Amino acid sequence: MSAINKMRRSFAPVALAVAVACALGACKKDDAAADAGAAAAQQAPAPTPESVVSATVTAMSPEQLRDEASKAYGENRLYAPAGNNAMEYYLALRDKQPADAGASSALTDLLPMTVIATEQGIAREDFADAKRLAALIEKADAKHPALSRLKAAIASSETAAAARVESQKLTAEEEAKRQEELAKKREEDQRKLQEQQKQQAAAQAPAAATPAAQTAAAAEAERQREAAAEAERQRAAAAAAEQQRQQAAAQQPAAQPARAASSELRAISNPGPRYPQAAQRAGAGGSVQVEFTVNTDGSVGGVRAVSSDGPRQFQREFEREALAAVKRWRFQPVSEATTTRRTIAFQQ
Repeated sequence: MSAINKMRRSFAPVALAVAVACALGACKKDDAAADAGAAAAQQAPAPTPESVVSATVTAMSPEQLRDEASKAYGENRLYAPAGNNAMEYYLALRDKQPADAGASSALTDLLPMTVIATEQGIAREDFADAKRLAALIEKADAKHPALSRLKAAIASSETAAAARVESQKLTAEEEAKRQEELAKKREEDQRKLQEQQKQQAAAQAPAAATPAAQTAAAAEAERQREAAAEAERQRAAAAAAEQQRQQAAAQQPAAQPARAASSELRAISNPGPRYPQAAQRAGAGGSVQVEFTVNTDGSVGGVRAVSSDGPRQFQREFEREALAAVKRWRFQPVSEATTTRRTIAFQQ
């Protein structure tokens, strides 16, 4: 019996060593699996204009897309979350029905906010979301004037961030905390844009009282829209100017003075006008010639209607929407203020 006890005591350290070795082996396998998962996530392909609209959305019928798009727009799911936002629904609807004027008009309204959201994603280094938003913009308008600038900013910022992370070698805990803060900042940015859209929608709701109340509501809605457009223009113009300054500083030798801004008018953003609903229902079209001045910082001022044509009962609405659209335009900075004219067309 004593011999058996001695054997047991002699086997105990061996068993303990085997158990520890197995545990360490399991930990290494778990670490390897986690590293492999992280690598796979990093190598996930970026969304493209062809893949950015989810397969679930693409499979919907035009009636379903129209209903879901209207619901998402009303609930301020403008460009997020992925697979359940107004941009994807309207893009899929336009693919199925290219002549749908409502889808095209909605996409025109959504593009400026999506451009701002992309810039915010770049600023907070949320490059996956910024690439998704850029793909939405490219699918909506492959020739959008801000598209090449956004793609270049994503690429350069992502490279700089990768180099910084490589030099800092963030721990897993620090990286998890950074991702959590990134998600909170993303939600906050979207909440602010959605709240702004909600206020505009509330201001544009038709008054149910007297004609005087309806006139006051329309005036307030126009004021809110112009204020939002002005804020968007100033922020975008500042971002564009800063981006151009950085690019110019990187491209020219330090000893050379910075070149003066060009006098050639180059649009950064020129969203189209809203099509008046009454004119759209009546199938009426027309055009408005608008004169405006491009200031040295690229902003637009002195906007006025020079002439207009089309059915007389819709000319005033065409002029109002054309002026509102041009006020939202912005150009690259120029060496001196330039006055020009453009013709805004309203066609079915």
